[in-house]
Amino acid sequence: MHIPDGFISPQTYLPAYALAAGLWGYAARRVHRQLDADTLPFVAAYTALAFVLMMVALPLPGGTTAHAAGIGLLAVCFGGWMAFLAISLVLAMQALLFGDGGITALPINALAMGLVGSFCALAAWKLLTRLHETLALFLAGWLSIVVPAALVAVVLGMQPAIAHDAQGAPLFFPFGLSITLPAVVLPHVLVGIAEGVLTVLGYRYLTRLRSRLAA
Repeated sequence: MHIPDGFISPQTYLPAYALAAGLWGYAARRVHRQLDADTLPFVAAYTALAFVLMMVALPLPGGTTAHAAGIGLLAVCFGGWMAFLAISLVLAMQALLFGDGGITALPINALAMGLVGSFCALAAWKLLTRLHETLALFLAGWLSIVVPAALVAVVLGMQPAIAHDAQGAPLFFPFGLSITLPAVVLPHVLVGIAEGVLTVLGYRYLTRLRSRLAA
């Protein structure tokens, strides 16, 4: 799902950086008030898991990738703002150290996966958990992958209309929505199944572990 450099126009990534910077600052203040010494090791472990999952990526046509990410797991275990910061940190490290995802595309990746993915997962979890906890966890994980994939597909597909030369030739990403939506979203519908299972198992493991430590 990572967007590489050269695919996103400055008309897109500069406003995205401004928005992401403000949200990163707000999230940092929220997390600083909530994070404690007991929670920090679990956050670090699950963030490391997200890093590993996102390094195992299946390339897709057009320059993006499909992979599990641990977004829903982080969101339901530690909250949306914590998940946003954790995923943003993972994306920044991968872009800077491994060239996986672009620096110019970082805010798009972070907002799509870290922010939208986390809060979609959290909303599904809160709305459905009283009805069926396992289903709520699974849908949280599934949505945390599929909704960001759709958002990334839309951003990519809009680039030919946003940035083009006088003759109408795209200056950055060349394909429109008719190509990006099926090419990006459909593989992630399947990846979302694995993400849903991961969210169920990871949440239950953390719940049991916390119970044993508190006993």
